[in-house]
Amino acid sequence: MSPITNEMRSVFTDMIAMVSSGEMNAGACPVRDVMDQIGDKWSSLLLFALAARPHRFGELKRAVPDISQRMLTQSLRDLQRDGLISRHVFATVPPSVEYRLTPLGESLMPPLFGLMSWANANHARIRAARAAFDTQGAAEAV
Repeated sequence: MSPITNEMRSVFTDMIAMVSSGEMNAGACPVRDVMDQIGDKWSSLLLFALAARPHRFGELKRAVPDISQRMLTQSLRDLQRDGLISRHVFATVPPSVEYRLTPLGESLMPPLFGLMSWANANHARIRAARAAFDTQGAAEAV
């Protein structure tokens, strides 16, 4: 039994038909447009952290310790631009800023958690497949 539903097949087929017919430019594909953002190296980790509760900038930096300050700033701006997170400035001395999920960002969490759970459950199998492929590819290259 396949986990792919007829509805999923239909949506995919319709999108491919629209790109093939010229109705939709491949660069304007909604799936590519959204997945480019949430599938980058940092966005899903930041969204995951913000799903638990709002965070200040420094807390996010500690939650994702290998992200540079520049990339954290850019990723937060991109997520805010897409309407997935909001930025709240508090009139304190010094001013403090807090980031939180918007309702749109919250609506992304169930499918994102599903994908993250799948990745976690299948990571060992994927690494084994890569190793087997790399070994086979090295043998074929000789």
